[in-house]
Amino acid sequence: MSAGWKREELATLGQISGAHMVSHIHILVLPPLFPLLKEQFGVGYVELGLALTLFNIVSALMQTPTGFAVDRFGPRRLLVGGLLLGGSAFIVAGLNPVYPVLLAAALMAGLANCVYHPSDYAILSSGVISEARVGRAFSIHTFAGYAGTALAPAGMLLAAGAWGVSGALIAAGLLGPLFALPLLFGAPAGAPRAAVRRAPIPVRQLITPQVLSLVAFFAVIGMSGGGISGFSVVAMNAHHGTPVWVASIALSFYLGASALGVLAGGIVADRTRRHSEVSAGGFAVTAVAIAIVGLVNLPMWALLPVMAVGGFCTGLIMPSRDMLVRASAPKGAEGRVFAIVSTGFNIGGIIGPLLYGTIMDFGHPGWIFAVSVGFMLSTCVLALANDRRARLAAAE
Repeated sequence: MSAGWKREELATLGQISGAHMVSHIHILVLPPLFPLLKEQFGVGYVELGLALTLFNIVSALMQTPTGFAVDRFGPRRLLVGGLLLGGSAFIVAGLNPVYPVLLAAALMAGLANCVYHPSDYAILSSGVISEARVGRAFSIHTFAGYAGTALAPAGMLLAAGAWGVSGALIAAGLLGPLFALPLLFGAPAGAPRAAVRRAPIPVRQLITPQVLSLVAFFAVIGMSGGGISGFSVVAMNAHHGTPVWVASIALSFYLGASALGVLAGGIVADRTRRHSEVSAGGFAVTAVAIAIVGLVNLPMWALLPVMAVGGFCTGLIMPSRDMLVRASAPKGAEGRVFAIVSTGFNIGGIIGPLLYGTIMDFGHPGWIFAVSVGFMLSTCVLALANDRRARLAAAE
């Protein structure tokens, strides 16, 4: 990987990728511990789920204001603040293991979560990374987040087994300051604040039809992915009678292939400017794969490669997705635009679980796949529509 890369590029990419990994770990600190927290606090899953709801609501409400703060005060400062705040949230929860403190920690962690996407993408778009390598930089950054997602469930359970629930929360929290240190004392990451101030941009100029289309694009991506990652195992079991262990392995194939697809997608993103077509094509193939899983009771030898193909194509489009947002952001406003667009993820994170949970409660597991496919096809339309809108704007 280092061939052709400058030392400053590698240092910057390492800093923000580490922070992105921590952000994904922090998102999944609580769910693996729910059975233990339920017993320790004497509350139900609804009360524990409230912590996740609060996390997502705060992230949704504060994502855009945080993006403005990133462009005003500099992405590196905000990124350090987010790591320290998120880390402090879980350390406090571990030191004070009572339910009200857990809710307060969820609010703090949700606020910290607002920082990562606008800060990271502003740094990647600041010119520190060469234009010839920025697609791969996006893919490595995204891959680090996937790695955090993969590490969190098993890591939290292992930590809880070794040190108890409180120790596991404190250990997760300590990752924040640990990964903040390179940002504090390492090579500077991102453009200086003065460079941002030279190009003030009114808010109304940022809320363009193209940016709003990307918000919808991100929301639909979140809702389609949430159906597979959160509900495919129970849906396959209820719809086809697939053993839970087989369905779980199939989901692991999907997620593992997604991570590999992200790395491949970075190479693709650097070699083409047709990012909308890449996004639409990737989701179209994924939609076909998931439709097959929903319609046909596949044996294990067929289910695993079909899920892997769908996952790989999902990951493949992620760097192109990020490049679409980058192309829509005026210079000096990358943090704000990425923050506005990332709100779509929070919208999807709020709506998706409620929708899919309702489908399962009404006893229609097959609709999990149908609805997910519908959202994937919608992303194809939104990606192509965004491309057409961008071409028309460029022609004016």
